[in-house]
Amino acid sequence: MHRTRRTKRWCWRWRSNPLRRHDDVVEAWIVLVVWTVILVGGALVGLVAAHTADASFARLRHERHPVPAVLVDNTARTLPTGDGPVYDGVRATVRWTGPDGARHTGRTLVNSGHPAGSKIVVWLDQKGRLTTRPPDPGTASAEAGALGTGAAIAFGSLVFAAGRLARWRLDRRRYDEWARAWEQVGPRWGHKTP
Repeated sequence: MHRTRRTKRWCWRWRSNPLRRHDDVVEAWIVLVVWTVILVGGALVGLVAAHTADASFARLRHERHPVPAVLVDNTARTLPTGDGPVYDGVRATVRWTGPDGARHTGRTLVNSGHPAGSKIVVWLDQKGRLTTRPPDPGTASAEAGALGTGAAIAFGSLVFAAGRLARWRLDRRRYDEWARAWEQVGPRWGHKTP
């Protein structure tokens, strides 16, 4: 049994060929531009997104500070809220003393299982309002990396989709050209030549 071997030619659309159409060259340029933009642009978008996220997390660490507080509520029997890293956080009332010496009371997310009167640490923003704990540098770096990767993938997907749309339009144009050529040649095939 004779097997035919298909020869793959690299960059065949760029080579001089009498059968090469203008659309083949346009398609080759589209593919080249799309992959260049995906690689270079995706890397840049990912780096910018990761750097921006990392700077945002660093700003949060700078703006928020821990303050000792006392639990007013008993958290031993409360139901978890679903917030927090291990889903063991509950909303509870806490009391703390501000830098000005005034006593403050508010509700924030704390770990469950503590009786009223327990000493805990709460986080405040620059205006003295209760807030969540900022991510530590290791967690912030991991999240910034994940956000950068996601941004690069999203950008690459959009560029790839735009390239596929452009190639689909070229295919539609080629199909229309083939249909017009067939309309001219097809009727002549039924006639006998003299």
